[in-house]
Amino acid sequence: MARAKSGEAFHCTECGWTTVRWVGRCGECQAWGSVVAKGAPKLQHVDSTVPATKAVPISEVPAGQADRRLTGISELDRVLGGGLVPGVVALLAGEPGVGKSTLLLEVAARWAKSGQRTLYVTGEESAPQVRLRAGRTGALADELYLAAETDLSTVLGHIEEVSPTLLVIDSVQTIGTTEADGSPGGVTQVREVTGALVRVAKRRGMAVVIIGHVTKDGSIAGPRLLEHLVDVVLAFEGDRHSGFRMVRATKNRYGPADEVGCFEMGDSGIVEVPDPSGLFTSHHTEQVPGTCVTVTMEGRRPLLAEIQALVAPSANQTSPRRTTHGLDSSRIALVLAVLERKARIPLSSRDVYVSTVGGARVTDPSVDLAVAIAVASATVDRNFPQRVVALGEIGLAGDLRRVPGLERRVGEAARLGFELAIVPANSRDRTQKVPSMHGLKVVEVASVADALGVLDLRRGS
Repeated sequence: MARAKSGEAFHCTECGWTTVRWVGRCGECQAWGSVVAKGAPKLQHVDSTVPATKAVPISEVPAGQADRRLTGISELDRVLGGGLVPGVVALLAGEPGVGKSTLLLEVAARWAKSGQRTLYVTGEESAPQVRLRAGRTGALADELYLAAETDLSTVLGHIEEVSPTLLVIDSVQTIGTTEADGSPGGVTQVREVTGALVRVAKRRGMAVVIIGHVTKDGSIAGPRLLEHLVDVVLAFEGDRHSGFRMVRATKNRYGPADEVGCFEMGDSGIVEVPDPSGLFTSHHTEQVPGTCVTVTMEGRRPLLAEIQALVAPSANQTSPRRTTHGLDSSRIALVLAVLERKARIPLSSRDVYVSTVGGARVTDPSVDLAVAIAVASATVDRNFPQRVVALGEIGLAGDLRRVPGLERRVGEAARLGFELAIVPANSRDRTQKVPSMHGLKVVEVASVADALGVLDLRRGS
């Protein structure tokens, strides 16, 4: 549908698309229920006013007023770029039960224990319920103030009375205002509530962290404008069947937008994991066929991941099973086809099961070579030295392609005591400094068959 001319009566709250009549779905961004009537005609002329403060050269603006303050949780500070900037508004979104409230209650408590006054506003729980959880996780502090409110005007009143330096809102979908149409959690309500919190944060120099819900497809609930209003957008990720959690920055005006913080959910709350590589690798007392370790990148952070494979004769020779967990099934199918055709590993009549250790979800193409080595090792039922990491993306011709961040990946493997790294050819310029510092041997290979030859896994059974 084409854009309508000026003077129309309806517009989309998500993208600003205009139309002459109401429709249920926006013709521009395809959002449902976002087309509303305009409240006032478009202004043809706006009078200028005398500014309250004059514009000054940027070099004369005092930088000290924007000094970061640490939250007390180093993994979260890492993602934020060194802490919270005064006046910042951050949005933390994640699935139900992942631990958003628990994490931010811990942040609020540590902020308060450092002598900074904190206000925690909950709209989803009562004050006694939050107090009970705080007692269980040890998140009690004298400077931590708690309020159970769902009205925006009352929340603003608490801010004026308490004068906090950190405000936590749990969650933005539960706060409403009578100044906007709709019910709390609706598009208009979420936009107005967030806009009011942004204005008070900038005016008072107060850091604000807002908890947001996500939809069933994993995107942040509410208008897309919500992500534009805030300064920082954090995604809290984790499998409910695993205790491992990750905070990932998808937008950050004051720091890097590709950092990842690692946490673990326990009985006493959420604890940070400064060295998470051990969570995704197993510790065998003896060598086991069908395993291989690789190094993936989460943002700029290298993480070790162990791939395990099991190959068994299939009861259905015409359609053997291919089962994966934590890996992309389409890439596993590609790797198995390359092993069959280019490395002469017999798999067409065998069931293949491939999984990661510790519930890790790996989508990095660099895991291809580790999968191939694990499957080949399981097929021929042969061990190889344990302290080996494999890195490389496999092409359809059986060749290996270089992966980004190779020096950082190999350096992490060397730091953890691995002795051999199998990498794609022409990677020496990126890894030549690592062996001299840590004693790691780096072997370059051009194809999957060459990599299997290094580990003596080429002869099938």
